[in-house]
Amino acid sequence: MPQNIKKIRFENDYSEGAHPAVLSRIQEANLVQRAGYGLDDACLAAADSIRSRVGRQDADVHFLTGGTSANLIALTAFLRPHEAVICTDTAHIHVHETGAIEAAGHKLITLSAPDGKLSPAPIEEAALRFTDEHMVKPRLVFIANATELGTHYTLSELRSLRAVCDKLGLLLYMDGARLGNALAASDAEWADLPNLLDAFYIGGTKNGALFGEAMVIVNDRLKPYFRYVIKQRGGMMAKGFLLGLQFQALFENDLYMEMARHANAMADELRAALAEKRIPLSPATKTNQVFAVMPNGMIRTLSKRYAFHAMQPIDEQHTVVRLVASWATTREMVSAFRNDLIKI
Repeated sequence: MPQNIKKIRFENDYSEGAHPAVLSRIQEANLVQRAGYGLDDACLAAADSIRSRVGRQDADVHFLTGGTSANLIALTAFLRPHEAVICTDTAHIHVHETGAIEAAGHKLITLSAPDGKLSPAPIEEAALRFTDEHMVKPRLVFIANATELGTHYTLSELRSLRAVCDKLGLLLYMDGARLGNALAASDAEWADLPNLLDAFYIGGTKNGALFGEAMVIVNDRLKPYFRYVIKQRGGMMAKGFLLGLQFQALFENDLYMEMARHANAMADELRAALAEKRIPLSPATKTNQVFAVMPNGMIRTLSKRYAFHAMQPIDEQHTVVRLVASWATTREMVSAFRNDLIKI
C-alpha cells in the first residue's frame, strides 16, 4: 500500500477525538471562569442530567478521567483490605489494567466465561469456597456491560445477578466503558440500572468524549468519603469542569445514545459483510465489537489497508480478530472493507 494512504481503523472506538458537540461545548466555555476539582456549575448540571436519566435523584455522581482509574478508585473505596472481587477471566481489571486492583491489595477471583458474562451459579460456587479468616472474603461482583467480548447483559440476566448478590451479601458493580452500546442492544433501560447495581460508571472515552467517565453510586453505604479516594488515587482533575462540560453535551438531545446506536449499526454492517463471505463470528454480538474467525492469509491481506486486532489463534490457519465501530465510523469505511473482503 502506498505510504501516503492511511489505514482505515477498526481497532477501537477511541481513535478519533470527540464529537463536534462536545468540542463546541468546551470551546464556548473556554474563557468562562469556574471553580475547580469538579465543584463547578458544569459538573453539577451534568450530574443532575445523569440523575434524571437514571431516575434516581439520590444517586451520587462523580466525574473521573478514564476507565482504569474509575475501576481502581471505586474498588479501593468500596472494599476493605481483606475483601476480594469476583470477575470473569476476560475482565478488564484482570487482563488489561496491569494488576491495578491487585496492587491496591484486593484479590481477583476469576471465573471462566466463554461469552464474557457472569452467571449466578458460578458466583455462588466461588463465594462459598472462601469460608473463614484464613482466606480473603468475596465482597464484590465485577461485570462489564458491554463485556470485553462484545456481549451484553439482558435485563433478566442482570436481575439474576442482583438476586444472587443479595443472597450472598455481595456488591454488584458495573464497568460501563461501553454502556451505551450495551443499552442500545439490550432490553434493559437506564432506569433499571440503579435498581440492580450498587454502583456503575458511564463511559465517555469510548463514546464520543475526549476523555472521561461518570461514576454513579446508588448504595448509600458506598457514598461517604469517595472524593477522598479520588484525590488519593490521582483521579481528581483541577480542571474538573472539562469533564462536566463534556457530559453536559453527551446527555443533551439523546446524543450519548445516538452515538452508541450508530456505532452498533456500523458493526451490524460489518457483521453482514462477514456473513456474506461466510466468515463465522465468535462470539456472536450485537454491540459495536465484532469478533470474527478469519483465515490468516485473509488477515494479512486486509491488514495492508485496515487496522484491527488479531486476538488469538484458533488453529494453524485461523485467528480470531476484533473489529470495532465507533460514533465516527462511516458507511464509506464499512463499504470499503466489505468490497475488499469480497475480493479476497
